[in-house]
Amino acid sequence: MNMIQMMQQAQKMQKKLKEAQSELNSMQVVGKSGGDAVQVTLNGQSKFVGIKLSKKAINPENPDSVDNETVEMLEDLITEAMKNASNEAQELMESKMKAVTGGISIPGLF
Repeated sequence: MNMIQMMQQAQKMQKKLKEAQSELNSMQVVGKSGGDAVQVTLNGQSKFVGIKLSKKAINPENPDSVDNETVEMLEDLITEAMKNASNEAQELMESKMKAVTGGISIPGLF
């Protein structure tokens, strides 16, 4: 195999990798606990997308005492905190990987 063929093969592989990443980004996985009282959604790249809480998860003794506004507010607060933490972790990982690779961008690594 000559150098041109190797480069073409590497470009094809890079394109397939980007397509797979895009496909994974559009997929969603839901984890549930407490008999569906809490549902957490991640995309196919393990990034946090959102959370759904039931009134029972907030007040198991008296779920009817919890209003929908409170549930939505808690979901929004948790979602924002999780996304902020995820972004910080991503930035930390990228910083560490750049230090290891000497700043060279390796496709699919980060």
